[in-house]
Amino acid sequence: MSKRLLLEEYRSGILTGNRAILSRAITLIESTLDSDSELASQLVQEILPKTGNSIRVGITGVPGVGKSTFIESFGKLLVDRGHQVAVLAVDPSSQKTKGSILGDKTRMENLASDKRAFIRPSPTGSTLGGVTSKTREAMLLCEAAGFDVILIETVGVGQSETAVKGMVDFFLLLMLAGAGDELQGIKKGIMEMADGLFINKAEGKNILEAKKAKANYSNALHLFPLGENSWSPKVMTGSSLDRTGLDEVWKMISEFESTTQEHGFWLKNRENQRVNWLNEYVQDLLGKAFIADKAVKKLLEDSKIQIRSGELSPIILAKRLAQLFLKSSTR
Repeated sequence: MSKRLLLEEYRSGILTGNRAILSRAITLIESTLDSDSELASQLVQEILPKTGNSIRVGITGVPGVGKSTFIESFGKLLVDRGHQVAVLAVDPSSQKTKGSILGDKTRMENLASDKRAFIRPSPTGSTLGGVTSKTREAMLLCEAAGFDVILIETVGVGQSETAVKGMVDFFLLLMLAGAGDELQGIKKGIMEMADGLFINKAEGKNILEAKKAKANYSNALHLFPLGENSWSPKVMTGSSLDRTGLDEVWKMISEFESTTQEHGFWLKNRENQRVNWLNEYVQDLLGKAFIADKAVKKLLEDSKIQIRSGELSPIILAKRLAQLFLKSSTR
């Protein structure tokens, strides 16, 4: 196991674009050790002035839609145009090892071998919805290392889409044509969150189905009221495998950036995201302090039998625990 570097070594390595140190820094922020957490916090503060200069794109879609193939093809398009691309791919965690199951580097071999790109698969751990709790910090480290496009892939389940939407500039939803999920099968909430849709695998005999799906989705999106960003989501079709339609996706993202910057939404959105990040982190720290409190631990343990048997309402116990914690914290 490599020894932990000093703060300045992490900082200088990241700012000079050292991939090995960037990887070690992300491992540091993912660590659950208190000593690592403190150093990670200092590191994020140190590199903060060098962050914020990228386009942050969230990419989601149901399993089987071809997210990894899309990201590899899209990433290659961008690096060939001179961009530095970082991919933060959130993998499901193994319940036994707690490590990543899918291994995005093996699913994106061509992009992973390109020195202009950086791919980091991260296990979701216990984070709700499949988004690692350290994705934001990893994103900032990548920006400080010089990456100007950050692609964040979700596992496409549960609340992960909401979490990713809250940390990116543009949210892209990948869809399939003729898969039985058109309109009625896709959650309305996810559709409303999307800034753009890409109907993937529009190749061969499926091209006609993709065109029909595009018309259906476009009509459905027009029923939604315009959001605060005054942007009307667009629907694109193409094939990640044949690398068609990807150029149009990038044009759409670039148009979104210029439009929302002009209206002031781009900056406002990022400001709100920072405040939300603060609120989430405060809640996380308070939650850990609450569970670690000795008095809370004792009452919780003593009351488990009553909770299991149904004699005591969880609501009542939760209020008692909160009151006890407040008393102990003010002593």
